[in-house]
Amino acid sequence: MDWYSIVKFFHIVSAVLWVGGGFVLFLLGVLAERAGNIEDKLQAIRASGQLGGKFFAPMSMLTLVFGLIMCGFWVGFGDLWIVIGLVGYATTFSIGMLVFKPTGERMGAMIANEGVTPVALASGQRMMNWARLDYAVMLVIIADMVLKPTLHDIGILAGMVTVIALGAALAFGGSRQMVPSAA
Repeated sequence: MDWYSIVKFFHIVSAVLWVGGGFVLFLLGVLAERAGNIEDKLQAIRASGQLGGKFFAPMSMLTLVFGLIMCGFWVGFGDLWIVIGLVGYATTFSIGMLVFKPTGERMGAMIANEGVTPVALASGQRMMNWARLDYAVMLVIIADMVLKPTLHDIGILAGMVTVIALGAALAFGGSRQMVPSAA
């Protein structure tokens, strides 16, 4: 076994924990949203907020660090797939730090002080909308790491752009409400 394999192993493990853990919470929120279950949706959003700084941020940073080590010692930084991966990471990290973290903190404080209010529900919905885009970006990062596209892989690159566009459309294209539907 060589050092590259060891670093790659830790890169993949931290990425699986980061992306997989977040996806499970996102999926719980989507399922609760579709069922009209506000309390379960809020619980998934609260769990995301509670785990954000304690679990997801460290796992994302470890993913980045191990990836940078691999690039620095073995792969380099010049390939398109490395650039796409780094831009994708920066995008999803920014969404986490600039949207999820402050919105989750505000929402938690609102619920603790005033209970579940329309403003708190709107904050939760904002997080769910951004999560749709965030996971579209993560899907592109995963495809990028596996497929390693070059400028000549027009179909793969077009597919990546399509996934991001669909994620943005799902995130911001329609109105979703956290109120239960009348059945």
